[in-house]
Amino acid sequence: MELIFAELPGSYVACLRLPPNYSECATELANSGTEWSFIPPGAPHFGGLWKAGVKSVKYHLQRILGEHKLTYEEMATLMSQIEACLNSRPLNALSNDPSDLAALTPGHLLIGESLVNIPEPSFLDVDANKLSSRWTLVSNMRDHFWNR
Repeated sequence: MELIFAELPGSYVACLRLPPNYSECATELANSGTEWSFIPPGAPHFGGLWKAGVKSVKYHLQRILGEHKLTYEEMATLMSQIEACLNSRPLNALSNDPSDLAALTPGHLLIGESLVNIPEPSFLDVDANKLSSRWTLVSNMRDHFWNR
């Protein structure tokens, strides 16, 4: 089963009234086990923590990108790396032992264990205008996001 959360701004509600193949789409989604959960208009607090997370990502992403224009592939790479950062953040300690530094992360909830990545060099001290490739630019943006 898949659960999809959606906001209900006025234009979105109007679109829901007009789809020409609504019954066909509804049947397909129902057969695949998809359920919809709508956030009422004027009640964004119903989204809770995940809405706050989206707001935070948008805020920091705007500051990281600045005037840079990324290709689709670069933006997809950056968003995947930001997703990995967010899914690696600690939520709670895994044990009561103060010497045990292991923490529960969203990665544990997604794949059953913490996300493990090979460390990459940091490009934070390199001027953005002097970066030799677009890859290092995207890596630099990821590092700035992580440090925020």
